[in-house]
Amino acid sequence: MESTAKGTFDIAMTPAPAGEGAGRIAVGRMLIDKQYTGDLIGVGQGEMLSAGNPAAGSAGYVAIEHVTGTLGKRSGSFALQHSGVMHDGDSQLSISIVPGSGTGDLEGIAGTLKIDIVERKHYYELEYALD
Repeated sequence: MESTAKGTFDIAMTPAPAGEGAGRIAVGRMLIDKQYTGDLIGVGQGEMLSAGNPAAGSAGYVAIEHVTGTLGKRSGSFALQHSGVMHDGDSQLSISIVPGSGTGDLEGIAGTLKIDIVERKHYYELEYALD
């Protein structure tokens, strides 16, 4: 059965510490920390890689985020895979629940997440199904 969860989230992004890869082409790397409220109550933690020139309106990013919390009356965790591209003011964003990543009461979860930003406030809509 398909369900929809809606709410808001706060996000903090901090540069990741320098790691391996000295001498390689630089890729932006950020740590993601989120606090979800609404139908999903919990935290998200992840890592983002990015490239391009966002100041000029063109860039891309990928990220993996692990979400732990309560969705409806079910507790557990799952992972989200992000993929986004923007070019000349146009943007495309795809966020999917990673198959097989659900734990606890969220084992078997599948679905997609949409994000909307209105006046700097982040809103989510999670379309999901549980086995």
